[in-house]
Amino acid sequence: MADKPAWVLTITCPDTVGIVAAVSGFLSTHDCFITEAAQFGDPLSSRFFMRIVFGAGAMTPPMAELEKLFTGVAAQFQMIWKLHDGRQKARVVILVSKFGHCLNDLLHRYHTGSLPIEIPAVISNHQEMRSIVEWHGIPYHYLAVDKHDKLTQENRVMEVIERADADLVVLARYMQILSTDMCVRLQGKAINIHHSFLPSFKGAKPYHQAHSRGVKIIGATAHYVTPDLDEGPIIEQGVERVDHTHTPDDLVAIGRDIENVVLARAVRWHTEHRVLLNGSKTVVFR
Repeated sequence: MADKPAWVLTITCPDTVGIVAAVSGFLSTHDCFITEAAQFGDPLSSRFFMRIVFGAGAMTPPMAELEKLFTGVAAQFQMIWKLHDGRQKARVVILVSKFGHCLNDLLHRYHTGSLPIEIPAVISNHQEMRSIVEWHGIPYHYLAVDKHDKLTQENRVMEVIERADADLVVLARYMQILSTDMCVRLQGKAINIHHSFLPSFKGAKPYHQAHSRGVKIIGATAHYVTPDLDEGPIIEQGVERVDHTHTPDDLVAIGRDIENVVLARAVRWHTEHRVLLNGSKTVVFR
């Protein structure tokens, strides 16, 4: 089956008896070979979540026809579902400001092929990251922010995102607050990374604030962007223990390393269709 198309089916629906049997029976009927399957029934929301990876057999119809055939099963269980081409690389547009550690990490993973995505554009409100981005052969869009007219810059950002036909937008330490309208337009397809001290240590130099309070654990959180600042559904988090011997600069360095790893995981899991929304939370089939 290795040389056959790999498809990914994601499903969310009310939890009830017979979902797994109906889905697996449908795939079997149409000569599909399941290579990976995960499901979760949430007892609190009474919602069911499922992700199945499968290959096409000799008698499997084309993807468009298979989707049409599956609508009957989907309607029976009131499914919100999507059939993805697992071999098609997601198109990821990255937004960045002056801090380049998350951008550099994503570019390295992209360049080495360890993160199978396409990056059609990088957008920034500063010029600092231009050389590293263009070295990778990626278009760099410098869109400065006028504090008296942020909407114009934001509209230009959305134009680049739409022209790039982006599947995902990543805020890789993009230090601008998106408008409610932009958050709504990017709902479910924009990921942000921040230090996990929020809301305890807001504002400038959070690691210095944390150091002054003698924290013992620092970390980072990757979440979907919503109009509620830094309160979107969480995809991944990471932590590291620290102690009295660490200086504020040590905390900054450790924190940046955690941010790199956490953001890369979130991007990978989203682009592999492993993340399903469950209200204000997520289900992540790792």
